[in-house]
Formats: sequence, structure tokens, C-alpha cells
Amino acid sequence: RETIKQQVRGLLRDAPNGLAADVTAVEKYMDLSHDWTSAGLAIFSCQAQDFFRVYPAAVPFRNRLRVGAKPHVKPLSHLLDHYAHYGVALVDRVGARFFEFHLGELHHTGGVLGDDVRKLKHGGGMAAASGMRGGASGDKAEDETAARNLREAAAAAQRFFSDKDIRRLFIGGTTETVSQFRDMLPRRLQSCLAGTFAVEMNASEQEVRDRSLTLLTEANEQREKKLVDDLISGAAQNGVAVIGLAKTLAAVSAGRVQTLVVSDGYKTAGLLDKNSQALLDLDAGYGQENGQFDRLDDVVEAAVAHAMSHGSHVEIISDNPTLENAGRIGALLRY
Repeated sequence: RETIKQQVRGLLRDAPNGLAADVTAVEKYMDLSHDWTSAGLAIFSCQAQDFFRVYPAAVPFRNRLRVGAKPHVKPLSHLLDHYAHYGVALVDRVGARFFEFHLGELHHTGGVLGDDVRKLKHGGGMAAASGMRGGASGDKAEDETAARNLREAAAAAQRFFSDKDIRRLFIGGTTETVSQFRDMLPRRLQSCLAGTFAVEMNASEQEVRDRSLTLLTEANEQREKKLVDDLISGAAQNGVAVIGLAKTLAAVSAGRVQTLVVSDGYKTAGLLDKNSQALLDLDAGYGQENGQFDRLDDVVEAAVAHAMSHGSHVEIISDNPTLENAGRIGALLRY
């Protein structure tokens, strides 16, 4: 705890002199009020307006301090994009367990238990009297019972997740059982499938959470790579996407953005046209009459806020050299 408090104080040392009351409010919260149960924490403070809000998260943020006229929401957008509403199903030949997570926290659990799949003993009783045919019949009955259980588990999964807006689903179990269960799921759940993993049916909720978060990170890395590749190729085709600050700000201001793509940590100054409310890069202000523009310390943050408020999807991409070299910002367009 003391290490984290020192990190917070180190960040706050970079705050402007006029924000002493906000610095004090944050330090007081960390010393007296924080319960230390969350892995991440977002704090918004504007003591001049008597505003102080704290949002704990089950997953960590990158440490940073931002000062501006509006809340810094890019990290929260990243949190929502990566960790919002995902499900896990554990299955075996007898039953299934279901989990719904949101932002790394377990929200709901459920499950179903089918008929017991009993392994018949060979070498005695009816199996011995009937020879191999008896053993084969027993195996067939066991397989039929297991298949029926899996069908019931798939139907139960549909019921459990029907009113939960999950975006990704992970299935745990043996390779054979997971494969059979996956094929029995309805199309909606199959379309959400993002990965499978080997796990015991009696795994703890903490293990399920940790394993699914690892898979979620891997799935997001693959998805982000494809998204950036689509963005670059779309911009090259001249129409379905744009890349670079100036073109992206123009698309955001015009309401043309379907998905805004930004490198994590990207911050740069820009302009706000007072007349049109358009966001512009600094070069757009050259030669224009004085007083037409307001300077923004972080025009990227303004673009993210504008896009989210107009129904656009925002993707914050970490550690992608392709996007970094292409200008660190771009957008897939609606039209």
C-alpha cells in the first residue's frame, strides 16, 4: 500500500500549482478512504466545482495523471472495450457451470446437472455373460447419456446467457467435450466464442476468472491486430477508412466515424473551431483570423469524447508498432 501511495504522490507532483486542493483530496482519499480491494482505480477531482468521483476496477490501469477541462476517459474506454460482458462455460459429460463477468468482476453464476454417466465394469455380471457385445452396449449407453447431458447443458447455457449481453464466450473442459458442446450451442453463442481451455469442472471461481482474463487478453491482442490491419488497408483504398490526425479529426467532427482507433497514451494539442465546433490539428489554424479557435491541450481526448457521445465505437490500442508508425490514430468510417 505504501508503494502505491508513493506512486500516487509521484504523479501528483506534476499537477499545476493551482490544483493544490485536488492534490489534497486525492491524497486524503488514498490515506483514509480507499479499501484496497480493487486492482485498478480511476479518480476524477475538480474541487473548484465540488466534484470528486472514484471508480474502482477489478483490472489495473496504466499509472497516469491527466489535467484538463473534461474528464480523461480514454482509459475507461479501453477498460470497457477489453473487459465488458463476457461469459465462461465449464462442461463435462454430466453437467455444466456458467459464469458472467463484467469488467473483471463476477456478476452471475448458474449451472445444470444431468444424469450420472456410470462406467460399467467389464469382466463380470451381465457384461461377462454377453461377451464384448455387453461391454460395447454399456459404452454406447454411457455415450448416449453424456450426449443427452451436453444437449441439456447447451439449452441451459442459452437460458442463462439469453438476458446477458455478453460479447465473448470461453468454454472450459476436455477437448472432446468442449468440441461436442460448442457444436450444440445456438448460433448467437457460437458467434461469441473467443476461446477454449482445459480445466477441471470443480475449478474455483478465482481460477475461472484468472484463466478467462488471460484468454481475454490473448483474444483482444489478436482482434486488435486485425483491426489495425483493416484500418491500414481501408485507408489505402481511399474511402472506407482514414489514418492520421488531420483526416481523423475531420471525420470525427463530421460524424462519419464508426470506429475510432487510438494508440494508448497518444496525446497531442489541437484546435476547436468556435463557429463550427470542429476539431482540428494545429496546422489548420495557420493564417486564420485571431479568436476563431480555442487551443486544446489534448485534442485526441476531445475526439474520443466526441466519438463516444455520438455513438461511435472507440478502440484504444496498446503496443502496436503498425499503428504507431501510421500516425497513432485513425477511423473506420460509416460512409
